[in-house]
This record gives sequence, C-alpha cells and structure tokens, in this order.
Amino acid sequence: MFDYRNNLKRILNQTEGDDKSLRNSLNAIMLVLQMTGQDLSASESAKSQNTSLDDKTVSQIQTLLAGLTNLIEKPGDPKAKQTASSIIHKLTFDKEIATNFGKQLGKLDEAVRNSEKTSNAVNRKIFEEALKPKKQAKKDYRKGRRYTVIRDLIGCQLINDQGEHVFSVPESQVHPLGLKTGDIVEALPSADSLDKAEVLRVVGFKKLRKRDYDEIEDFKYGVVQGSSGNLSVSRNISGQRLKINHKNVIVPVDSIYYQNGDVHLEDGSIVDLAWYSGDVRLKRDPSQAVQVRWIYETDQPSRVGKKRKSDKRPTNEVETLAKLDMDLHYQRVGIAIGDNQNEAILEGIVNRYNGIPIPVDAFEGKKKVIENQIKDLDIVILVTAFAAHDSTWNIREFASKYDVKFAVSSSKGYQSFERALYRADQGLPAYEGNQTIDYKVSSKN
Repeated sequence: MFDYRNNLKRILNQTEGDDKSLRNSLNAIMLVLQMTGQDLSASESAKSQNTSLDDKTVSQIQTLLAGLTNLIEKPGDPKAKQTASSIIHKLTFDKEIATNFGKQLGKLDEAVRNSEKTSNAVNRKIFEEALKPKKQAKKDYRKGRRYTVIRDLIGCQLINDQGEHVFSVPESQVHPLGLKTGDIVEALPSADSLDKAEVLRVVGFKKLRKRDYDEIEDFKYGVVQGSSGNLSVSRNISGQRLKINHKNVIVPVDSIYYQNGDVHLEDGSIVDLAWYSGDVRLKRDPSQAVQVRWIYETDQPSRVGKKRKSDKRPTNEVETLAKLDMDLHYQRVGIAIGDNQNEAILEGIVNRYNGIPIPVDAFEGKKKVIENQIKDLDIVILVTAFAAHDSTWNIREFASKYDVKFAVSSSKGYQSFERALYRADQGLPAYEGNQTIDYKVSSKN
C-alpha cells in the first residue's frame, strides 16, 4: 500500500490559514488519497450528510427571514412573532450556530418579542414625550433692540429713536412689568404678529416732552358693584371715591368685557380704570372716556377667600354655616388682627356678606398709624386673641371718634368673628359676654 503520510505532512506544513491555501491543500490531500486506491464511498456519504445538514439550516434561515419580513410589514403581528421566535429557538439548538451566533440570536429574539403594533408604539411615544419636562426657551437678550414706552389706556406703544411707532405691547405684558411712559425697554418682535413685540426687560428711563404723548390718569383697585348689565365703579377697596376733574363720579362698566378670554366683570370684581386727561368727553359723559385697564383675578363676594398655609381650618367650612340675615352693602370692614394671622378665613366671611375686607395691623402700637387705618372705615372688628393690649384701647378710641361701627371677637374662631360682624352692623353690643343675643338666620339658606 502506498505510504501517503510523508506527503500529507509536507502538504500540511505548507498550508496557510487563507481560503485559497486551504482549498489547494484539500485538493492535494484528495489526490493523495486517490493514489492509495481506497474506496471513497464513505467520504462521499459523509459529504452527502453534511450537505443535507446545510440544507436544513438554510431552510430554517429562510423561514426566519420570512417571519421577520412579515413582522416588519405588520409590526406586532402575533403570528409573525411566533414564527420568528420559534425558528430562532430551533437555530440555537445547533451547537455550531449557538457558539458563533448565540448572542446575536438572543438579542434578535428579544426584539421580536418586544415588537408592538404601530398605533401602540405611537401612543406610547406620545405619552413618554408628554411626561418629559418642558424646557423653557431661553431669551437671548443680545438680540433685543431698545425702544421707548408710550403708555396707552390699555397696553403701550414702543417707539424708536426717531419717534416712530414700531410695535404694540398688550396689557398682559405691561401690567406685570409696571411699564410707564418714558421707560426704555429691550424687546423682540413677537412670533405671532408682525406689529407686536415681547418685552425682555426694562433698562432705563428718560423724561419725554409732554407734547410727545397724551397724559393718562388712572384709578386703581376700583370695586365693581351692581348686577349684571348694571355694573358701576364709584370707590376703590380703600373706600376712596372715584374723582374726575375733582368731582365724585360713578362710572358704569360693561359686563360683557372679558380679559384674556376668561376673566370677566361681575359684582365684586376689582379693576383698574384709566382715561386721557385731555379727553373732552370727560365733561359730558365720563363713561365714554374711561376704560377698564385691568381686571384682577380675585374671589368675588359670594366666594370664600383663598386659604393660606397657616390656616388650620379649611375655608370651605364658612360655606357650611347657616348664613345670618345680614348684607353689608360693600361697607369697608376693618379686620383688626396682627401679622395677617387667619386673614384669609376672616376676609372670606366679610366677602360672604358683600363687604370689603381691609386688614388693620393690631400689633402696631403707634396711635397715628392706627388712626389713619380706622378713620375711613365703616366697621371695625377687633380680634382680641391677636391684638396687642395698647392697640385694643387705641382702636376702640378712634372707632368712637370717627363714628365707626365697632365690635369685638374674643375668639379666633370664624363663628365668633361672624357674630361680631353681625352685632356691629346691627348696632348691637360690641361684646357678647353672657348676654343672650338673637342672631337672625337668613331665609335664603
């Protein structure tokens, strides 16, 4: 028999790792084996088995690719997911495939199982985006140009150095910034309108000539009174009368006027009014010249004041009490307390009976200060639980001096204050004491 061992050794020693060298070596080995005269049927049989195994693997891969194609065309389709996942599991049973591609097949299987319908994926993406904190756009102050403010009755104008009107600014920006004629501001054009601007900041002030603008007068914190369709303003929250050209006037206001789409005028609203000083209509009909500049978002008399953090009782407890038979008719009610303690709940009671609550600092011991707080009131309620001893005597003295209705609430409870308010309005004793007082309940409860 031909000794082929040395030939095989030489062939293997000269074989390198590249495909071409391996193929040439294999052909040389096959030639040497043929020289031995041996039957190669066994080798052919093995080759046939290997080919059969390769065909099986190819078939599985084809099935896998078909399943993945369906899954791409129909994301989240249960049948496509099941087909692809099943083939992946079968491929991992092959040791050679598991060794070389096990990690990649594992990731592919996870991706297939996580596949979901397009609508579900979109909804989940929208939900995730909604939960992300919104980043506020930073204002680039370097891009802002400088303009001078000319105040209008509502809003203002921005003019350039040549005195030309460039932009308008709505009252919603002017009021919070407290802009006035002569302010120098930096502003950017608004993205919503070509003739409007966004004020970035106030950078200075210059005094303008009176001929360059129309002078404006205003009346701040006016109280709207009346019923729908018949509203008017005659006083502010401090009880001061509305005066135009040194005359007391009552200015009707239109209840259909809305601010920012939701804040509207009603009985008890607090407003700022404005008018041009030289408007000729002021003499014959002030209502045509006066405009509502701003409506404050406050609780109306029928509502309860907002609760502060220091309040221990919820403000909605006021609404659960039986309402007394009392209407203050917008009288100015001084609440003599100190350091704003329980102010919200007490103001809510005054609002409930259509009064105008005005806090009085009962910790202030200076007589002149207390006198100035008391003299313009209609009613003053002293909450002794919160008042300093010296202030108690001063408040009582000035209430008597200026004929202000006076009563004492010895407790900080809201019912005690409500009854004191009733006694003051009805001219009953200031102190309840041990005497029996009939507190009449309103029939509208």
